[in-house]
Amino acid sequence: MQASRRAFLKGSALAMFGLGAAPMWLSRAVYAGEGPARRRKILVAIFQRGAVDGLNVVVPFGEQRYYDLRPSIAIPRPDGTPKSAIDLNGFFGLHPALAPLKPIFDAQRLAIVDAVGSPDPTRSHFDAQDYMESGTPGYKGTNDGWMNRALAKEAGPNSPLRAVSLGANLPRSLRGRNDAIAINNLNEFQIKDIRSSDSFESMYASSVDTMLHGTGKETFDAIKIMQSLQKQTYAAANGAKYPNGRFGQSLQQIARLIKADVGLEVAFTDIGGWDTHVNEVAQNPAQGQLANILGDFGGSLAAFYQDLGDRMEDVTLVTMSEFGRTAKENGNRGTDHGHANAMFIMGGDVRGGKVYGDWPGLEAEQLYEGRDLNLTTDFRDVLSELVSHHLGNRNLKAVFPGYENPKFRNILG
Repeated sequence: MQASRRAFLKGSALAMFGLGAAPMWLSRAVYAGEGPARRRKILVAIFQRGAVDGLNVVVPFGEQRYYDLRPSIAIPRPDGTPKSAIDLNGFFGLHPALAPLKPIFDAQRLAIVDAVGSPDPTRSHFDAQDYMESGTPGYKGTNDGWMNRALAKEAGPNSPLRAVSLGANLPRSLRGRNDAIAINNLNEFQIKDIRSSDSFESMYASSVDTMLHGTGKETFDAIKIMQSLQKQTYAAANGAKYPNGRFGQSLQQIARLIKADVGLEVAFTDIGGWDTHVNEVAQNPAQGQLANILGDFGGSLAAFYQDLGDRMEDVTLVTMSEFGRTAKENGNRGTDHGHANAMFIMGGDVRGGKVYGDWPGLEAEQLYEGRDLNLTTDFRDVLSELVSHHLGNRNLKAVFPGYENPKFRNILG
């Protein structure tokens, strides 16, 4: 009966709504029972699709071997100029395009985990992304995603905006038994004809089918939440300025949902363009393809942090990418598919100002398969700590099945 109900509602959605939200919205339970006064802990996950070159993002300038392997694309050692790495701790530095993140690092609200990633050896973008989003590297039989499983069971109805992805499709990470929605743009979620809305609402209200009657009320209550948001003009706070690209605008909309207190618990968005096989850098290593996307990435994260202000006390944001890139540059001023990478964790309860992880080194015998940065931290260790300590879900065996005894890095306070 439940499947039939959802099928009916999906058909109705096609007639009633624009393309701003997926039709699955109509099968969501309405947010109720707690009111706007309760501030939830919120986890925001960012997927950098395409495999980030972590070695040029978090630069190991303290190791000469990095410069030997990358004679033309390495980021220069910190010297105070705009083209050089930004010193973090005397060994690691940030790519200069990530300068907006340095104040957050200094404020100890941004942490970095290096030499981290999936233990699976695949160099396939599709498989590696699937393994990371399912939370079960090396196993393709998992049907749901780690973020969906991270949502703890609660008594009573949940918000229809409990789990949200900013994008056209629901990502692998959020698929599963718990309700989740994908929205392209909050302002595009609308009813084409309000008269149709009234007639459908009346039809549901007068239905003799009690299941449809309840669903109708849930549906239109959910619509009213979105309409209420749309009536409120949103301006970023504290002088924050989001970049105009899709990623920055997605983060701005997540910030809007957080500040509206609509019951958001987990949010997801992604940013592509990291597959830098060719022309990763220009003649100036601080410019080029990687620098351009890092500028958008870093500027967006910094604007999100600034916009939320003290609301960041409730929020932890984590970034991830399917794998890193080769330690040695290729013949096209780029890098190829690698292994370990870097993750950023930002938030109010983050023990920031530190690069976590065990540095494996870049000598030939220290590299993975003789070519890549070796893995010393499983990405599930990082995510498990966030799920357990931030979201409060201690049932990690259910969130990351088959992974026993995750090793926390004590990134959260």
